[in-house]
Amino acid sequence: MSVTRREFFTMSGALVGAGALAGSTSILAQSTPQTSPGAAATSPRRPNILFLFPDQHRFDWLGMHGTVPVRTPNIDALAKRGVWFSRAVCPSPMCAPCRAALARGREYDRCQVPFNSHNMPDGAATFYQVLRDGGYQVGSCGKLDLRKNAFSWGADGQHPVDGRSIYKQWGFTHGLDSCGKHDGVKAWQTGKPEPYFAMLKQRGLVEAHLKDYAKRPYSNAYEYTDPTPLPADAYVDNWIGQTAADLVKNFAKDKPWFLQVNFSGPHEPMDVTADMAKAWAKANFAAPHRSTEFTPEKHQEIRRCYAAMIENIDAWVGRCVEAVRARGELDNTLIVYSSDHGEMLGDHNLWMKKQPHQASIGVPLVCAGPGVKPLGRVDSPATILDLAATFVEAAGQKEWAKSDSQSLSPILKGEKRSTREVVLSGFGQWRAVFDGRYKLVSRPDGEMKDPEKVAATGKKKLALFDLQVDPHEDKDIAGTEPEHVKRLARDLPSS
Repeated sequence: MSVTRREFFTMSGALVGAGALAGSTSILAQSTPQTSPGAAATSPRRPNILFLFPDQHRFDWLGMHGTVPVRTPNIDALAKRGVWFSRAVCPSPMCAPCRAALARGREYDRCQVPFNSHNMPDGAATFYQVLRDGGYQVGSCGKLDLRKNAFSWGADGQHPVDGRSIYKQWGFTHGLDSCGKHDGVKAWQTGKPEPYFAMLKQRGLVEAHLKDYAKRPYSNAYEYTDPTPLPADAYVDNWIGQTAADLVKNFAKDKPWFLQVNFSGPHEPMDVTADMAKAWAKANFAAPHRSTEFTPEKHQEIRRCYAAMIENIDAWVGRCVEAVRARGELDNTLIVYSSDHGEMLGDHNLWMKKQPHQASIGVPLVCAGPGVKPLGRVDSPATILDLAATFVEAAGQKEWAKSDSQSLSPILKGEKRSTREVVLSGFGQWRAVFDGRYKLVSRPDGEMKDPEKVAATGKKKLALFDLQVDPHEDKDIAGTEPEHVKRLARDLPSS
């Protein structure tokens, strides 16, 4: 590894809080991609790839979307010089299934990870391996969740098993894999080391973090909105962001690189720093759709924390892009921002993900850099499953066998407005087909508040929604639009 363990666990350099960026212009808006002085005028090298991939960022919480007063100047600036897929979905609205589907380039029903309780099979082929075998430096930091249920991270994040590194077998040559927010606490309490808590231990911050998280169990993960007691530079997304910036800085200059940055936020709990909370103290948000839970004041607190986490991640997007620019490589780096799934955030009295609602399966998807024309918003259906093939093609490699992923390159180059007529998503016993306007959902007949606990009964119903006139999916029109039901049902996978 070209970056030492000490460099991973040391937070170096001045750290600007998200609050300080409120109302600021983005780094990208201030400069155009250019080669640094002294660099070669032309470079035949294949592009670097910076993939920013937070956890639980729903599609409409972007400044450019215009429906929520959230500040994302750096992501917005990427969209202005590239492509923003406004109707992108994830293959499954759950961490481990989605991330395994993306890594393998396989739809939910073929990725072999139906729930968070399943690990990606050992020996599974990944696009990371394809990039590595093609000569790329392949890095990651933050939570990959590909072996989520094994608790095998190790303090160095290499997943050491029987003298071998599972992390390296996945295809990574640099970086580390760490826990998600809740898993970190569980790992520590069960004696399973992992990198973020190793840093907290080194700095004497474990007990303070554990006491704080005792107030934030799953049952209270949204309601408790007090700030974390951790100093800003030990806050998990700041630690991940700084690790990412250090990785960018330390990649060798003679080979192309790929880096996936897996921020833990804006996933619950609502654990923001004091400065992050202060920056959003006076913001006002619309109430959740058809919600009867909590007081209006509590919903405001929750949404302010969610916005603060997004703004903080956006600030790190800017810093990571600046690290690329400092290398003189901004003109040769494909930059992609997305998320593994969305967040119900109280709509329909639902929280987290798992649901077929657009708030749950819809994700941001923004691409900029070489091979991407400044097309702005694209409304055709898209799936982040297709990022695997897009990255492989950008790296000049052949696709691997049995992949369902299709490159987005024809859209990014402006050659086509769409590459798929429909995109798919699924979890547990429900499946969805979405064409960018109409969504057909096959689901169990009855209560589905927690799809993970719905047993297979064989009894399903079809529901159809027109998201153009009914964005919250309040009215099932399957009975009055049989032709759309028939058309979309042709692509409906069995569940």
